[in-house]
Amino acid sequence: MNEKTSPTQRERRDFLKTTAVVAGMTVAPGVLLYSVSQAKQAEDAVTSKVRWGMLIDTNKCAKGCNECVSACATEHGFIDDPHRDSHPEMAAQWIRKVGLRDKQTKKEYSLPVMCQHCEHPPCVDVCPTGASFKRADGIVLVDRHICIGCRYCMMACPYKARSFIHETLENQKPYSPRGKGTVESCTFCVHRIDKGKQPACVEACNKAGHKVMLFGDMNDPSSEIYKKLKEVSSTALRPDMRLNPGIRYQGL
Repeated sequence: MNEKTSPTQRERRDFLKTTAVVAGMTVAPGVLLYSVSQAKQAEDAVTSKVRWGMLIDTNKCAKGCNECVSACATEHGFIDDPHRDSHPEMAAQWIRKVGLRDKQTKKEYSLPVMCQHCEHPPCVDVCPTGASFKRADGIVLVDRHICIGCRYCMMACPYKARSFIHETLENQKPYSPRGKGTVESCTFCVHRIDKGKQPACVEACNKAGHKVMLFGDMNDPSSEIYKKLKEVSSTALRPDMRLNPGIRYQGL
């Protein structure tokens, strides 16, 4: 299932979202999984003329630095994840640092990996309910009201960028609600983007003075990322799959 969602599927999705809000469905006191009014505002502002993306300079990314990972955990409340210390393999991690080594030159790279926000996302294609979807501006998200926790999307993702929530969570962020039994992944901090801000990982990286991540509209000739992508050589992870990710890597 992709952007060519049938009218019936769209109607069902809208009905489920509306019903959930009317019923006051919450994952924590005062926290709704989805807000129809907020979603409508976001949809009104979203356009296919924009393609949000990120350019990551692996030459500047230090092996021992985890500023982006920590910023993401703080922004979305992963610090309180009960699995973080006891069962790290079950803990949510929307962004992680990965080490690569060139077989021929032996050069080692350290780079952040998250949801790649593909133009042709396989997670969306395999989702049986339409919970995994792509916004017009290229951001791939999960509607947790429709997600049934089948985890097909996790198996389909070639980047292992999605996590499954095993237990009820507390102390959640109102702008980034999470629900037991659902799948989640990097949202590009959509709550920030829709307000004209940068993703938390990018902001933290810049604040630390590393400036590894460059985020912006890849369709806008006046944007810094558009100009940079024209100047430097960059590559996508798993280019052989022809998914056209929104995240590009410089220096690989």
